[in-house]
Amino acid sequence: MIKKILKWTGIIIGSILLLVTIVVAMRQDMKYEAPYPDIKASADSSVIARGKYLALGPAHCASCHADPANLELVEKGVEVPLSGGNVFNLPVGNIYVRNITPDKETGIGRYTDAEIARELRYGVRPDGSIVMPFMPFHNVSDEDLTAIISFLRSQPPVKNKVPENTTNVLGKIVKAFLLKPEGPTGVVPKKVKQDTSAAYGEYLATSVANCKGCHTPRDMMTGAFTGEPFSGGMIMGSSADDKYDFITPNLTPDSTGRLFGWTQDMFIKRFRMGKIYPGTHMPWGPFSRMSDDELKAIYNYLQTVKPVKNYIPQTRVEKKKDKDK
Repeated sequence: MIKKILKWTGIIIGSILLLVTIVVAMRQDMKYEAPYPDIKASADSSVIARGKYLALGPAHCASCHADPANLELVEKGVEVPLSGGNVFNLPVGNIYVRNITPDKETGIGRYTDAEIARELRYGVRPDGSIVMPFMPFHNVSDEDLTAIISFLRSQPPVKNKVPENTTNVLGKIVKAFLLKPEGPTGVVPKKVKQDTSAAYGEYLATSVANCKGCHTPRDMMTGAFTGEPFSGGMIMGSSADDKYDFITPNLTPDSTGRLFGWTQDMFIKRFRMGKIYPGTHMPWGPFSRMSDDELKAIYNYLQTVKPVKNYIPQTRVEKKKDKDK
């Protein structure tokens, strides 16, 4: 009797695993629908200049989309091709950063302005597949999105075929069941007033510079936020070596927050200092070139977010050694 029960239990479990495997395989090429924003690239030099400033400054596109060999140049403010090739080794697999120069074979030259805008705003590629949700541009204003795409179109094309993402078993399960296209959280503004207000600071910190993306706990498999905004605590390995991890600090106005007691001038001066530790994922170079007014706006906004108790004594720590080794 026991053998019979074990036999049927094994058959049932095996059947379930087989069914799940089949469903996961079928859902790897899922296609999604999303609106095409009415965005058209401009040849106006002032629009391109705004896009260049955003891409190389607050939006720090170059920090991910530059060739890995050029990242130190990006920190110094040197304009380099956004030809992709950088790779993020995540729990779900290896995610390769795309070539976003206007090359017609390997870059964005093969796509329309509306297709690029849809990918940035809704996370859906031109072929309908989904993008890993790590870019924060869903709520970027029409004016700024136009400027960014105009700048990308103005670059010299660079032929660089980037490898396709490689996902492991866990990544395939996540892609099959957990990833969904993300879109704007409300009505996307046509234009945003640039000033020192907390409102403009919120726009920069959440929709352009992605401060929220790293300073908020999130699931590194799906990209979903799992904790209070700006409360810190996200762990990222050093890009310079395997000895250290970086832990993002708490930026809320709680007494345990990194900015507690800081003045506006102290905040600005820290950004002007640039990078201190090698291997940090904080794009200090691009952020150091933000204007005083933009940094004031971000500072003013961070004073308004919900205070969260989360004391993080160090942001650079030695990796924990495996006791079994």
